[in-house]
Amino acid sequence: MPAAIEATITDLTHDGKGVTRIDGKAVFVSGALLDERVLLRISKRHRHYDEAEVVELLQRSPHRVEPKCPHFGLCGGCTLQHLDAEVQIGMKQRVLADNFTRIGKVTPASWLPPLTDEPWGYRRKGRLSVRAVPKKGRVLVGFREEANPRLVADIRRCEVVHPVLGERIALLAELIDGMDAVADIPQIEFAAGDDTIALVFRHMNPLSERDQAALVAFGRQHGFAIYLQPGGHSSVHPLWPEHPRLAFTLPAGGGADDVELEFQPLDFVQVNAGMNRRMLARAMDLLDPQPSDRVLDLFCGLGNFTLPMARRVAEVAGVEGEHGLVERATENARRNGIANAHFHVANLFEDQRGAEWARQPWDKLLLDPPRAGADKLLDYLPHKATKRIVYVSCHPASLARDAGILVQRHGFRLTSAGVMDMFPHTAHVESIALFER
Repeated sequence: MPAAIEATITDLTHDGKGVTRIDGKAVFVSGALLDERVLLRISKRHRHYDEAEVVELLQRSPHRVEPKCPHFGLCGGCTLQHLDAEVQIGMKQRVLADNFTRIGKVTPASWLPPLTDEPWGYRRKGRLSVRAVPKKGRVLVGFREEANPRLVADIRRCEVVHPVLGERIALLAELIDGMDAVADIPQIEFAAGDDTIALVFRHMNPLSERDQAALVAFGRQHGFAIYLQPGGHSSVHPLWPEHPRLAFTLPAGGGADDVELEFQPLDFVQVNAGMNRRMLARAMDLLDPQPSDRVLDLFCGLGNFTLPMARRVAEVAGVEGEHGLVERATENARRNGIANAHFHVANLFEDQRGAEWARQPWDKLLLDPPRAGADKLLDYLPHKATKRIVYVSCHPASLARDAGILVQRHGFRLTSAGVMDMFPHTAHVESIALFER
């Protein structure tokens, strides 16, 4: 075993690892914080950097806190529980600012105060890995290990998953351990609506009647809707109850003006329900929708922004690449009595300038792209009639790149920007920015 080395942490990486230098070579130290003095041990060597783990803390950071989860350090689901929450969000704001400066060569005229919400039990969507481990004599259900992503972390509960499920991780493991298909279930997807939590069991071979009965009994006892997935996404179907319903409500002015979005368990929805409501409110404040406005919502998904916005504007069009999401967005509009929202299927990573919706002069634009960003559509949008753009981002580097395009090529001003803590205790940076002519 390599000898322990004493070192001082001089920086943090964007994913929250401590940084030091040993013999001139950068070393990234899991579990170490800025300005801490540590004994570390090299765990992996690479050509240009090494990875290390803390053996002993010699001098603690004043911002270090006790992790709430007993599995912290083993489970890779969240890696910043040892860092004070205010410092976490400050670190994310610095990551965003650095990306704007370094990649986009832009700076916001003002910084928005960070958006935060409840930091525990927030995760309503995700995937749990499953693995039968004969050496342990049982089944493991959880997220992947931080140090070795090929392995499933040995956990009994999860503090960031919706508590109805997070408190029952061990029971899920016991359930699968008693099934005939114990070696044939590699993962369980979960999705929580306002009233129902769905569990989707991926299985590599047909389930026996005994196994199906066990899953139904588990669902009945704990209040879960049980789905089976024998193949790809299209194979997902409910086992119990016969017609489960997943839905969540979003504010759109209060009372009868609120909208309800139904969804399927593998659909994309924002992971953090509380933050999603706060994000929606901020997006509406920044976009400032007016009764006469025509708004284009790109990468619209189920209509998370489109349908609440439709209550406030003359017309809104949502564009999304996945047919199933567009079908459900259209149905959600119908069920909510919204007639001024229209949806289109289009691959926004391909040139769509010939599409009717792309040729129209929209007053305002909302973007919520995946990690790749929106640079492809910024070749032909926005039109000169568009005066205001709100950009919601899950990747600061792509936002910074696209901000540079909007400012330098299209003549917009980056009016304001800020981070949103969609994934507390992780290094994930979600952000929002306002651009004006």
